[in-house]
Amino acid sequence: MIPRYSRPAMAALWSEEEKYRRWLAVELFALEAWVRLGKAPAAAVTTVRRRAKVDVARIQAIEATVKHDVIAFLTSLTEQVGPLGRYLHVGLTSSDVVDTTFAWQLVDAVTQIEQQVTVLQRLLKRLARRHRDTIMIGRTHGIHAEPTTFGLKLARWYDAFRRHGERLRDLRPRLAVGKISGAVGTYAHVPPSVERYVLRKLKLTPEPVATQVVQRDRHAECFQLLALIGASVEAVALEIRHLQRTEVREVEESFTKGQKGSSAMPHKRNPILSENLCGLARLLRSYAGASLENVALWHERDISHSSVERVIGPDATIALDFMLDRLRQLLEGLQVYPQRMLANLNASGGLVFSQPLLLALVAAGCTREAAYAVVQRLAMRAWEGGEDFRRLVESDPTVRTRLAPAAIAQAFDPRRQLRHVAPIFHRVFGDT
Repeated sequence: MIPRYSRPAMAALWSEEEKYRRWLAVELFALEAWVRLGKAPAAAVTTVRRRAKVDVARIQAIEATVKHDVIAFLTSLTEQVGPLGRYLHVGLTSSDVVDTTFAWQLVDAVTQIEQQVTVLQRLLKRLARRHRDTIMIGRTHGIHAEPTTFGLKLARWYDAFRRHGERLRDLRPRLAVGKISGAVGTYAHVPPSVERYVLRKLKLTPEPVATQVVQRDRHAECFQLLALIGASVEAVALEIRHLQRTEVREVEESFTKGQKGSSAMPHKRNPILSENLCGLARLLRSYAGASLENVALWHERDISHSSVERVIGPDATIALDFMLDRLRQLLEGLQVYPQRMLANLNASGGLVFSQPLLLALVAAGCTREAAYAVVQRLAMRAWEGGEDFRRLVESDPTVRTRLAPAAIAQAFDPRRQLRHVAPIFHRVFGDT
């Protein structure tokens, strides 16, 4: 059993209390830096650490009057700390605290998502190995094409999430960026040494050229990646939905005791988890679009991005965290029907072996055009008349003059078409 990753931790990351707790940490680290420079008494740090507590209700009550969340937060702290509170927020602007905290939260959120992605990779790897040789029909344009294996589908999904793991790790240094540089990023009232101290404590790096804010292309890249991961979740879910259709029924979501699929039709077993994931992926894409709108701001900063980020920061990360965990549950309970897969592969009477037959005729000396005409003629007769394609091939004079029975049998052998599955698995998983 793959261990479940705890989703409540993601929601807690974006709570009001946690946000203010992190704001307080940023203010304290800045105060410590001022003390190190000899610009504030050590007693200020001691007093703030001992007395200052996050009081969400009080902050909200003050904000109702002042209409400014950071001022309300600082007023609440000063009420608790007393005169030494005057050393808080020295030289800082609100965005120093807000943007640095936002980066800190996003990095922690991405770390949790990366852990979820790792869990999915392990699960997909295990399932891919189990079904490496589970033969099924491959479909292009929704139409039967040639044999493949269910294991290859799973390996393909695994490889997508492996890439996402790489992208998340690559994103981190561009996302883990804060600022403590003042109203327009010029360090007019706070030296760069204070910024270096604060950000080092938080494992962040400074924005090289800040305005009043950290540049929003950093966050936009993050939300594009969240949407991209959601798109891969959707790709898996959509495939499961197609494979669960009544006419196909090669895989099926688990259907637990007591579960009901329809208020009207007792026979229904619907792919509700997969459908849910496809819907949530649409939401993630809308958040990605909103993050792009935040990149262009007036001059050194306006506030149009703030309202957007208050929604998409928690919503996008919590939604994707939920999606990844739901996909894990779906895959752990997935019902796979190999016999149904074989039945569907054979349903066309061998039509899906038209290409091996074409190539065998070409190898036997036919021109490609002539061989294609022969095979297509027999295929269309089988398709339109419901006859068995292999029997038509075996009885066709043109084919029999070119191919021995053993060659025809080889053309209709799915194992020959799938002889390179093991090397593909080695390329993906790096082992045997």
